[in-house]
Amino acid sequence: MIRKGTYVLFLRFDKPAEAEVGSLGHISLEAGTYCYVGSAMNGLDQRVSRHLSHKKKKRWHIDFLTTICSEMTAYEHEGDALTECSLADHLQSMGGAPVMKGFGCSDCGCQTHLFRVDEERTRKALEGLGMTVFADRRAQANN
Repeated sequence: MIRKGTYVLFLRFDKPAEAEVGSLGHISLEAGTYCYVGSAMNGLDQRVSRHLSHKKKKRWHIDFLTTICSEMTAYEHEGDALTECSLADHLQSMGGAPVMKGFGCSDCGCQTHLFRVDEERTRKALEGLGMTVFADRRAQANN
């Protein structure tokens, strides 16, 4: 069964990092925790599992960061009740600092889909929205 939904990736950087992010150019990140919001309306498990892999062909803006971060986790929300844009608005309204204009949002009107966040506060807020820690159901189905 192919699931659809939205997700939030937590990316932790133990030390400052720099990357060239495709057409967006150079990005410098301080050590800390960042969140990226996205949607997968044609395969939530496949998309998030791909993001959580360090080794992949760089296809999306977020790929340039997931290949160099120290640690990643993901939260998910199945269905279409929460949009990626509403999640981006929510992260910013609770103090998430926008990182790079245009990051991950070339197909919408948002400023960005990447934010520097307070990890504990953000996790609690996402859980309050009904989001849960991602568990790849493809792997579970094979057991």
